[in-house]
Amino acid sequence: MNLLQKFEDGQLQARMAEYEVPEFAPGDTVRVNVKVVEGARERVQAFEGVCIAIKRAGINSSFTVRKISYGEGVERVFPLHSPRIDCIEVLRPGRVR
Repeated sequence: MNLLQKFEDGQLQARMAEYEVPEFAPGDTVRVNVKVVEGARERVQAFEGVCIAIKRAGINSSFTVRKISYGEGVERVFPLHSPRIDCIEVLRPGRVR
């Protein structure tokens, strides 16, 4: 194991001790609460949609959520272990082929 992998494992363990990521899969409807900084204020913004992809790569893991907003499809990619993610809620499990 090289130095970079040891560092990433340490960061991953620290993040997982701070926040436990729920189990979800593509097809599930999720709500992601994201911390947004506007000037000196910080607020929490919810993004709700269907998870369409998950990339599992250790500390660099990410997932994509798609929602329809005013008739337009919006996709957003979230880093799974980002400190900007307040919480992830699984609202409804989905079925995929």
